[in-house]
Amino acid sequence: MTSRVRSVTFDTHNPYELAGFWLQVLNAPRPDDDHPGDPYAAVVTDSMELLFEQNNDEKAVKNRVHLDLEPDIPRDEEVDRLLALGATIATDFRNPDGTGWVVMHDPESNEFCVLRSAAERAATS
Repeated sequence: MTSRVRSVTFDTHNPYELAGFWLQVLNAPRPDDDHPGDPYAAVVTDSMELLFEQNNDEKAVKNRVHLDLEPDIPRDEEVDRLLALGATIATDFRNPDGTGWVVMHDPESNEFCVLRSAAERAATS
C-alpha cells in the first residue's frame, strides 16, 4: 500500500484571492463552490490540485517547498506575464546563454520558480 499526493496546500490570508492569482497562472477555471470569504479555495488542473487554506499567521521564513513551473511559452515571456499578474522576482538565475531560471514570489510571498520551456531546453541540447 502506498500514499499519493492529493494536493499541495498553501496557508494564506485570503484563499479566494490567492487562488485567483494561481488560477490565472495555470489557466484553470475557478471551482463553482469557491466563494469570497470561504476558508478554502482550490485550483484544479489535469495534473495537480493546489489548495489555499485560511491562516492569519504571518509568513516567518523561506518556503521549504516550492513549485517549479515549466511554461508552454518561452521562459522570459512567462516571467513577464506573471509579473503582470502580480508576481515579483525574488532572484534571477538567468544566464547570458539562455539557461537558468527565475525565482518569483506570488502575491503572498510564496516562492516558485519559472524554468525554461521544453522547446527552449530542446533547442540547446
